[in-house]
Amino acid sequence: MNQTDDIYTRITNKILADLEKGELTWRKPWNSAHLSENVQRPLRWNNIPYTGINTVVLWSTAAEKSYDLPHWMTFNQAVDLKASVRKGEKGTQIIYADQLLKEEEDKHGEKQIIQIPFLKSYTVFNAHQIEGLPEHFYTMAEPVPVNTPQRMEGIETFFAQTKADIRKGYKAAYYMGEDYVDMPPIESFATAQDYYAVLAHEITHWTKHPTRLNRDFSRKVWGDEGYAKEELVAEIGACFLAADLGFEPMPEEKHAAYIQSWLQALQDDKKLIVFAASYAQKATEYLHSLQSPVLV
Repeated sequence: MNQTDDIYTRITNKILADLEKGELTWRKPWNSAHLSENVQRPLRWNNIPYTGINTVVLWSTAAEKSYDLPHWMTFNQAVDLKASVRKGEKGTQIIYADQLLKEEEDKHGEKQIIQIPFLKSYTVFNAHQIEGLPEHFYTMAEPVPVNTPQRMEGIETFFAQTKADIRKGYKAAYYMGEDYVDMPPIESFATAQDYYAVLAHEITHWTKHPTRLNRDFSRKVWGDEGYAKEELVAEIGACFLAADLGFEPMPEEKHAAYIQSWLQALQDDKKLIVFAASYAQKATEYLHSLQSPVLV
């Protein structure tokens, strides 16, 4: 087994273990009291958010270890900031995608440079595990108050600027044939979080249309492997959007029905969770790209 396959297997096995216990790893932060006040992306030392599967891995570790500070960094990055990792602290492995350049001859004997993608892992530590960092690394962000099912202007604007056709219906669904999202009225949800979490899930599905990201997992019938893969992307995408927009996604009741499909898909394809997070990241970035610039 090469290093890349080992990375895929390690991450997948962690998520499989959680699913087998009936838990959804990427949902864990919102089910934990220590993170319920402040949902946001994990941040590098320079405030740039982590992306893709690294977001899921760091969220999961934060929930497991009760870390409520968003910044993560390597041992050497901490040293550069005149800080130090506490003795005995164990880091969290994340991945870095890179390309290897190699010179080869083509069938005509001409030399050409080819790019070979690969993954490598490295270890990061949460700010809680580090002593001596500048004070702002230990400062908690103010919570985003969402207490009623009243619409929130900023989040409403975000979804409106996608130009998605969102209609009021009796259930939450995305219909690709007619290319529209069906959503129950917000008044039917207990909280605004519940409404926006479900909408974020369906809007992530909306990005798969051939005129947008053209995401296709060869789904044929409800509940098959392709269906499970797309649901996994939509779930992680909803979490990413929730972190970016400041609301808390809540699992839908029907998620329990997906768990066995997800388990089977993950067991059959060890790379799936990494690629699902990548697809979710692309969907989130696409939705952000549809936003109009703020004029100041």
